[in-house]
Amino acid sequence: MDFGLNLPSYGPVASPGTIVRFAEEAERIGLGAVWTFERLLRVVEPVSYGGFAPPAPLPKAYATVYDPLETLSYLAGRTSGIRLGTSVIPAPLHSPVVLARRLATLDVLSGGRLVVGLGQGWMRQEFAVAGVPPERRGARFAEHVAAMRAVWGPDPVRFDGEFYEIPESQIGPKPVRPGGPPLLAGAVAPAAVARAARLGLGLNPVVMSWEQLDETVTGFRRAAEQAGRDPASLPVVVRVNGSVTAKPLDERAPLTGSVDQVLEDLPRVRSLGAAHVIWAMRTHPDAQLAVMEELLTQAL
Repeated sequence: MDFGLNLPSYGPVASPGTIVRFAEEAERIGLGAVWTFERLLRVVEPVSYGGFAPPAPLPKAYATVYDPLETLSYLAGRTSGIRLGTSVIPAPLHSPVVLARRLATLDVLSGGRLVVGLGQGWMRQEFAVAGVPPERRGARFAEHVAAMRAVWGPDPVRFDGEFYEIPESQIGPKPVRPGGPPLLAGAVAPAAVARAARLGLGLNPVVMSWEQLDETVTGFRRAAEQAGRDPASLPVVVRVNGSVTAKPLDERAPLTGSVDQVLEDLPRVRSLGAAHVIWAMRTHPDAQLAVMEELLTQAL
């Protein structure tokens, strides 16, 4: 298991210089990956976050979000070994051919360092501006993954589905690894978690409590077995929407708080078989790197 950080590619701190310095320093201290996400717009009206929470304003930082693939392509030329990941891109908001080609190009440019976290999307306003109906987005997501895998397969490519069709074509470049870069599903609902397992995707859950994380990972592995897949072959990448802090916290979520408190939590997340932990922190980028360097020194 190794660790990663969300890039400062959104909000008032985002700038080309900040993003590059952050990624270069993350690589220097030994982090396994840096991550981006996609948000097409910050609507002013309150929205139901994730589609299930009470309506509330979106974070003000979402007013500026750098495109994830352009950002990672920029970093591919400024780093050499650290993995470059998305957590996550709402796949149905994109054409599968266009997205597959962009991902393959980034994978080739980075020397095969790309890790792709995908979601089915949830914000109805984003579906509207993308010109995609939000209904049956789970089924659309599954077919989108199949269409992208077809694009990454041998030429000539052809795909005939309910939502997407690709005429017999030659489509390149192909990704570095046969079949494409590692794919993760950002999933919370049990049906979405089970779908990810059936599709042979890894899982990228957000940890909200230990009980929730245990149930999610257990359900994912059970669904993989039922689908005839080897659960051990499907990676689990845990996302922490919270910070590692300089001082201990009296009340905290899993994998947040001081370095010592996070060190106490790591055996539990290791016992779940997690391959990687991403922190999406709310502190200054320099502070994030400092606490992660201390965590790496003591944990590895």
